[in-house]
Amino acid sequence: MGSKTPYVVFGYGSLIFKPPPHVISEVPGFLKGYVRRFAQKSHDHRGTPENPGRVVTLIHKEDWEHFSGSDAFPDEDVVWGIAYTINPLYESEVRDYLDYREKDGYTLETLNVYTIEDGVEKVIVHDAYCYVGHPDNPSFVGSEPLEALADRIWRSVGPSGRNKDYLYQLAESVRKLAPASFDSHLFALEDRVRELDDKCANETQE
Repeated sequence: MGSKTPYVVFGYGSLIFKPPPHVISEVPGFLKGYVRRFAQKSHDHRGTPENPGRVVTLIHKEDWEHFSGSDAFPDEDVVWGIAYTINPLYESEVRDYLDYREKDGYTLETLNVYTIEDGVEKVIVHDAYCYVGHPDNPSFVGSEPLEALADRIWRSVGPSGRNKDYLYQLAESVRKLAPASFDSHLFALEDRVRELDDKCANETQE
């Protein structure tokens, strides 16, 4: 009798800095053919129904091209994150936990996770589970100008805390994943929001 296929979850947003429970191993890697964008309303974590924040979603590159008129980085199609292998004894519990945590507009898909070894791409996980946002879900907002997006994130607060803290934690975590890990859109957005922090601090001191 063959062994059961491990339950592996790929995290590209808050799962990077707030991992799921019962992880027995983890490895950084990336997805190909996708973009990570703050294109999902957050009514329940980093915003409210009256003033929804923005959190990241994973979007098929082909889908994003229809919504990316204001995207400052239209050519990126690699998303770095972490592949978590879950203890099989707790697979059902973790599935339920993640389904609830990612309930606001995400769909579960299976994707290959890659890494780079000696300058060559290779698959390190086949069919990892990943929560993907589709353009037809009600929380999807599409592309927004970087300045407007930064302003909304800077202002928004929800039950899980300030929207900007989510952004800062994610950007810092992505930087530390691997020597080659990057996300130009994420880092540019972080810079814009920190500029708003600095502007507010200077105005307070005056």
